[in-house]
Amino acid sequence: MTANRFEDTFFSRENRYSLGVDLEEGGYYASFPVSAQIVDYEECYRLTPAQYEHFMADHEAALDFVESCRRREHDELLIQKPGWNRGTPR
Repeated sequence: MTANRFEDTFFSRENRYSLGVDLEEGGYYASFPVSAQIVDYEECYRLTPAQYEHFMADHEAALDFVESCRRREHDELLIQKPGWNRGTPR
């Protein structure tokens, strides 16, 4: 992953998630911070263009999706698979 791969286009400070563009693959994502034992990082989940547009217009729908990702219900959409010491949402 390059340092500038992900560009946030929306950030919710209150609900701790962001939406944005994957500059490397040209797609879209939703992300949120997680904490592991030795490092904090963000988990990024692929979005379709339709989901991205919908979530940009409806932040409540975006939050619902992010909450389901926090419950690990969409792990198949993770852009980078976590290692053995996967973090927990903060």
